[in-house]
Amino acid sequence: QPQVRVVNYPGLKSHPHHDWARRLFSGCGGVLSFELEGGVPAAERLIEAVDLPISAPSLGGVECLITRPAATSHKAMTAAQREEIGLSDGLVRVAVGIEAAEDLCDDFAQALERVRTA
Repeated sequence: QPQVRVVNYPGLKSHPHHDWARRLFSGCGGVLSFELEGGVPAAERLIEAVDLPISAPSLGGVECLITRPAATSHKAMTAAQREEIGLSDGLVRVAVGIEAAEDLCDDFAQALERVRTA
């Protein structure tokens, strides 16, 4: 999607630690993060626009969860501290749940379209 600036997922060949992950793991799991063109405003619009994922910082449920760590799990850190560890304020984290993959793909596609046209 053109709105997505970067995806962080070691299962992708483009990830800087892909080869390392392939050697160590039998798979890469269902947690990923990404950044959108447009930073925080775009990330917040996306989180509001998705229907299936629940906006929550916890990774403990069976449903798909979506969050912006700078506003939840890493909120106590300063912007400079987050920047130092490579966590941008516009980063979106997704923990994929048990929903049908096609339903999640469709939901994210419609949400990204809404972000693009906003």
